[in-house]
Amino acid sequence: MTITFKGVGEAGLALLQDAWKVYITLLKVMVPALIVVKALDMVGGTEWLAQMLSPLMQLVGLPEQMGLVWATAILTNIYTALVVFFDVAAGQDLSVADVSVLGILLLVAHSLPIEGAVAKMTGVSWRITVPLRLVGGFVLAAIVNQVYQAGDWQQQPAVILWQPEQQSAALSDWVLNQASILATIFFIIAGLMLLLRVLRLIGIEALMQKMLSPLLRSLTIGKEATNVTIIGLTLGLSFGAGLLIDEAKSGNIGKRDILLSVCFLGLAHSLIEDTLLILLIGADITSILWGRLLFAIVVIAAMARLVPRDTLPVSKVSLS
Repeated sequence: MTITFKGVGEAGLALLQDAWKVYITLLKVMVPALIVVKALDMVGGTEWLAQMLSPLMQLVGLPEQMGLVWATAILTNIYTALVVFFDVAAGQDLSVADVSVLGILLLVAHSLPIEGAVAKMTGVSWRITVPLRLVGGFVLAAIVNQVYQAGDWQQQPAVILWQPEQQSAALSDWVLNQASILATIFFIIAGLMLLLRVLRLIGIEALMQKMLSPLLRSLTIGKEATNVTIIGLTLGLSFGAGLLIDEAKSGNIGKRDILLSVCFLGLAHSLIEDTLLILLIGADITSILWGRLLFAIVVIAAMARLVPRDTLPVSKVSLS
C-alpha cells in the first residue's frame, strides 16, 4: 500500500471535518446548558436544590450542610463543588469514610444539565440518565456508608492534600473561563478521533475488544462500542458521548449498545481525573474507584437483561 502526501492530507482534512461536526453538535448542547445553569445559580437555584438534598445527607452518614456541596456538583462540576466543600467543611471533623461517601455522590452525579444534554444527543433520554445517576449515586453512597460503619473502617480524620483556588464571581471572568474550556474541547475531540482511527488501523482496537470481551459479554455491549466506552471511562462522559454520536452516524454502533454504553458511562466515567480530584481531599480509593466501577458493572449487567436485543429504546440520534 502506497501512502502519498495527498492521501494523508485528504485523510487529515476528513478527520478535522468529522471532529468539527461532532464539536458543533456538542456546542449546540453545552452552550445553552451552561447559560441555563449559570442563570439558575444566579437566582438561587443551587441553594434551593441544596435544601431538598440536605435531609438526605443524614441517610448516608453526612452532615446536612453537605447537601449544598452535592447540589453544586449536580448543577455545575466537581471543581466548583470542591470550592464549596472547603467553605462548608471548615471546622468539621470529617473522616476518610465521610469524604469517600461524599466523593461517590460527586463522582456519580455531577454536571447533569450538560452531560444529560450530551447524552440526549446520542438518543438516550433525560428520563433515563438523570434518575439513573441521582439514584445510583445515592444508593452506592448509602451502601458504602453502611460498609464503613459495619466494619468501623476508615474512621481516621481525612488528610486534605489540595485546595482549589477561589473562583471569581465576576460574570466576565466566568464567560472567559467557559470560552477557554469550550475551545480546548475541539482539540481533544480531534485527538481522540485520530487515536481511534490509528488504533483501528494497526489492529489495537481488535486486541482491546478481545481483552475486554468477558466484560462486554457480561454487559451485552457490542464490541463496536469498546474503544468509545474506554475513552468515556478514562476521560469523561462528554467525550465518550461525543464520539458515540460520530460512531452512531456512521452506523457502526447500534442503538441498544449506545443506551447501555451511555448509562454505563453515566455511573463510571472520567476514572482518572475525577478520581484523582476526590483522592486529594482524603478519600479512600477502594470505594471511589473500584467500588464505583463494580457498582456500574452490576447495574448495567442487570439493566442489559431487561432490554431485549431486538428492542430500540432510544430515539434517533440527532446530528443537525
